[in-house]
Amino acid sequence: MSNALGTDVRPLRIAVAGSGPSGFYAAESLLGAGPCVEVDMFDSLPAPFGLVRYGVAPDHAKIKNIITRYEKTAAHKDFAFFGNVSIGTDISVDEIGRYYDALIFACGAQTDRRLGIPGEDLPGSYTATEFVAWYNGHPDYLDRSFDLSHETAVVIGQGNVAIDVARILCKTVDELRTTDIAAHALDALAESKVKNVHMIGRRGPVQAAFTPPEIKEFGALEQCDPVVRAADLEVGGASRTELEELGWRDARKNYDLLTEFAAREVTKPRRFVVDFYQSPKAILGGERIERIIVEKNRLAGEPGKQWAEGTGETFELECGSFFRSVGYRGIPIPGVPFDDKKGVFPNVEGRILDGDGIVPGLYAVGWIKRGPSGVIGTNKPDSFETAKHVVDDIETLVPCTDPRRESVIELLRGKGVRFVSYDDWRRIDAVEIERGQLVGKPREKFVTIEDMLSAAGI
Repeated sequence: MSNALGTDVRPLRIAVAGSGPSGFYAAESLLGAGPCVEVDMFDSLPAPFGLVRYGVAPDHAKIKNIITRYEKTAAHKDFAFFGNVSIGTDISVDEIGRYYDALIFACGAQTDRRLGIPGEDLPGSYTATEFVAWYNGHPDYLDRSFDLSHETAVVIGQGNVAIDVARILCKTVDELRTTDIAAHALDALAESKVKNVHMIGRRGPVQAAFTPPEIKEFGALEQCDPVVRAADLEVGGASRTELEELGWRDARKNYDLLTEFAAREVTKPRRFVVDFYQSPKAILGGERIERIIVEKNRLAGEPGKQWAEGTGETFELECGSFFRSVGYRGIPIPGVPFDDKKGVFPNVEGRILDGDGIVPGLYAVGWIKRGPSGVIGTNKPDSFETAKHVVDDIETLVPCTDPRRESVIELLRGKGVRFVSYDDWRRIDAVEIERGQLVGKPREKFVTIEDMLSAAGI
């Protein structure tokens, strides 16, 4: 028997926790799915767009153009934004169940995985997440500081986040000045003494996780040369099969770019060194990091399934600052099942599971669903899959007891939560753009929540 959800009489009420790409793709799919749907999107920050705003590097402005697509979704008559509202804190999962028929988590993988090596917590050792959030003006990371007073920095990991960290360290202030980088980060980078940036990966050039456009940029930096050892490009066996027979298009393009870099003469004052077949074993120092112990690796396993194993041969590398970027994991939310080993909400195609099976009305999209993989566009089919299941489940969802948006507003106001609507965000956005125009930037971000709320008149 139908419960009438998804009709004009009783629209399907859906809450989305997180306003990054996966959340917006889910909202887009649901609002165009056919049934009558209302989507309310929540974010713990006053500004929407998640990692597009706080994760995409400031010198990658074109990637941020995807926001225009999300703005179309936000303009839908059945969409509402509640910024500066944290699900699990300002409003509990149980309370969400009072006002919504389904809850989709789009909260991402918010913490870095650890290396588990001695000295990892010495001063001068940082996570990629905190550095990226800091230079992108994330309010939660405003108080971070990074010691860039030494000539050598090490980045562990060879994905696109590691590449971003390395590139920001390698660029001159003039190359960053006209981006939307946070003012405090630009000031700090202006004083940087870093001249050598090592990006270390445990496997080889064929298995590197960065994409060709990302590595290609290092060939055109004003004051920095890429450095690749020709010996590291001598691949055979399983790696040769991966390169030539498995159809790994990015691997072929990466390999060709790295080969071109290896043949270059090094003439510029800064160096970006790509180190393959290495793993950090320990971080050494007294009051702060001074050097790291690195073990050389070899590869083992079949094509497509190779892993790195240590050779026992080690060496020391001077290191003044150390950034780890070796994967990310989600964090638990009260009232939601959590897979601590994988760092995700356990699910089947986005339907969240507990020990008894599928949890009615709870769903996941993006990195909290599948783990930290892919680029922004990867979230589109992922979110569409989950959204389809929500619609498919209409007959089995338990209707909420109070399906009025006004009731949610009353609850938040009663708790003293200063929430931000999408119109409020537009006011913040306009002021940031105006501030940026004064200094030749696309925008000058507010880096405190209070300043954002003030700009919105809240």
